[in-house]
Amino acid sequence: MSELIQIDAIRYAWGQSSLGDFIAAMSDRGLVAFEFARSGGDAVGALQQHFPETVVVEDAAGLAHTVAALARVVDHPDQDPGLALDMRGSDYEKQVWEILRTIPAGATTSYGAIAAKMGTPQDARDATAAIAANTLAILVPCHRVVKKDGSLSGYRWGQKRKRELLAREQRPEAFRLAS
Repeated sequence: MSELIQIDAIRYAWGQSSLGDFIAAMSDRGLVAFEFARSGGDAVGALQQHFPETVVVEDAAGLAHTVAALARVVDHPDQDPGLALDMRGSDYEKQVWEILRTIPAGATTSYGAIAAKMGTPQDARDATAAIAANTLAILVPCHRVVKKDGSLSGYRWGQKRKRELLAREQRPEAFRLAS
């Protein structure tokens, strides 16, 4: 008797936000990616490369609610959209990402502090690499990690976005979309 092989499917859709276009990708277990990207770029190819054991298919209609919720999160990064997450990475990366999810909106921490929580206070390189591997913008709030002197450092989706997300969290009541 032959054994059936189950292939994991990831559905994706494009969205627009006040900080630019994004791609959202969902498995049967939850959101696997929420990344700022241009729809004309190679974000779909990057998804396929990042998740090589999957079939990646577009599903704009099926993900319409998710895309709308993510667009709202960009405007209000202090609010939890209540979406299930399917964080895929090494055990170490997942531990770092869980630490990031404990940083309150409007607060920041340093790369060194994350490394210390992971048991490597003298060397933040592994923690920094795990932070950079995050594919879930805002929901795994890597934008809340700064240098030990409080200055902004790199951000996968651009320092301008990082600065704006932090500002929106620190003054959410003042942020309103232009009509």
